[in-house]
Amino acid sequence: MKKILQQQHRLFFYGIWIVLGILQAALTDLRDDEAYYRIYSFFPARGYFDHPPFVAAFVKAGMYLFPGAFGIRFFFLLFNILTVYFLEKLLPAKNPFLFYAILLSMALIQLGGYMAAPDTLLIFFTALFFYLYKLFTQKANWINTLNLGFAASALIYSKYHGVLVLLFTLLSDRYLFKNYKVYVAGALALLLYMPHLYWQYQHDWVSFRYHLFESNVNPYKISYSLSYLAGQFLLAGPLAGFLLLPAAFLYKPERRVEWAMYFTMAGTYLFFFLSSFRGKVEANWPFHALVPVIVLSFAFLAEQDKWRKLLLKLLPVTLVLVVLLRVIMIADIVPWQPVKKQLHAWKDWPQQMKAKTGGLPAVFNSSYQQASQYGFHAGGMQLAYSLNYYKGRKNQFNYIALDMFLLGQPVCFFDSYNWRDFKNTIQTPAGTFGYRYDSFFVSFPQLQFKTEKPVLKLDGGGAVSLPFAVEMPGMYHSFIRNSTTDFKDTLRIAFFNDKGWVKDVYTSLRVKDAERDGRVQLLMNPGLPAGLYTYMLAVNCGSYPPTHNSKKYQLIIY
Repeated sequence: MKKILQQQHRLFFYGIWIVLGILQAALTDLRDDEAYYRIYSFFPARGYFDHPPFVAAFVKAGMYLFPGAFGIRFFFLLFNILTVYFLEKLLPAKNPFLFYAILLSMALIQLGGYMAAPDTLLIFFTALFFYLYKLFTQKANWINTLNLGFAASALIYSKYHGVLVLLFTLLSDRYLFKNYKVYVAGALALLLYMPHLYWQYQHDWVSFRYHLFESNVNPYKISYSLSYLAGQFLLAGPLAGFLLLPAAFLYKPERRVEWAMYFTMAGTYLFFFLSSFRGKVEANWPFHALVPVIVLSFAFLAEQDKWRKLLLKLLPVTLVLVVLLRVIMIADIVPWQPVKKQLHAWKDWPQQMKAKTGGLPAVFNSSYQQASQYGFHAGGMQLAYSLNYYKGRKNQFNYIALDMFLLGQPVCFFDSYNWRDFKNTIQTPAGTFGYRYDSFFVSFPQLQFKTEKPVLKLDGGGAVSLPFAVEMPGMYHSFIRNSTTDFKDTLRIAFFNDKGWVKDVYTSLRVKDAERDGRVQLLMNPGLPAGLYTYMLAVNCGSYPPTHNSKKYQLIIY
């Protein structure tokens, strides 16, 4: 048996990796973001609020092949396997058992590699890009040039963080700027990426504005930086990360592709460390940096006996942890509520609630996670929608037409934030929800007010009447004109500073007036002290939450 294992080690390793991945993908409950990307896939587009379109495309393709969670994850599982393959191709020397030990020491690669997420795509295309770049540095022919351009485009179609790989690869070798074929590869990548850029242009660069200026922008706390640094060691391990990260940084690159990986690793970690000074950084954002960490730490450990032996001593403990986590992720055996809420919160009760409400459309208060999970677990063609609160962040539900199918229809409204205000409540592993039946749903989240004056300047005691154009879908026009119902609507102007919401100023404008006139004048009199602010418009109907009815505009009071 030992001899067979030595001779057929790759077959055993890849076989076990594939089998465990299939079991994990098929038996693990869908995570919140995976359910959210399933919603993406129902509305094919060249872009989405949070991400480029690749994640939606591969979710949709997998759902054509297989039902349920496994279909959603199928192509991501496939890419995880191919990531391992291309990582092995990038190694500077043959030492398969060291490679296996490094991979098996990284819990996240094993436990998260099957998930339907942009990070899974990004780490695959990062490995593929470096492999093709390696071929390009060996022979810069036209095939390798074009392949490099395709891979560069795929990187940033997977996740915007892919641009860091391209940037730091260019910075790693000044001679690349002298090779005209690099410009050809770049032009091809840009040409292939143009459909998404045009979509961004059509939608006022919504994703770039969100990620660069709106997301995770908070007053600095030292905990942001410390938790980011600790998280990177844990993600690269959790135990071996304290060995593999130093090993990767201590290695002295010898080849051009190794320099590209070194620059990408160091540059990515530094970029997100600096980002921690403007707000909280999610630990998974530098996930693609694990590609150079694996390859460069391998190169270092291959020459360091003591480091290698320490890695092998830590490996059994990591494997026990991974096996335990695999079981916990699949089986609901841990009674601790936070674990149940994270891993097993959506079993059974959505179907029970669907039966209780007769399959009514479900509207959730400001939670794309809850709406997405409910829609998946209730089964069939259950319609679930997130009505997003104006003080919170936007998401893809702000940009899809689901709400128009609900106008004037009976719905069941769920709220986990203000559940004490509801007569009816339900206790679930996902939390306590208040819910109520509404025979006539009315809300206008896609009604938008736009001004041509993006920056407004006011003196402390002044006021100004500001014109706004009114934009809304055609179905809104028809519904508003034909409805004799009082919408019980209000329009408010909400003001924010760098710490968050400051105050609301209510107006007398009604939705029916805005629809009829198409252009309105609003009195801007915030009554705030001197300072820098932003403001937006929000409409609510009845007791439903006010929605985002304009983008945020700048306000300067002096």
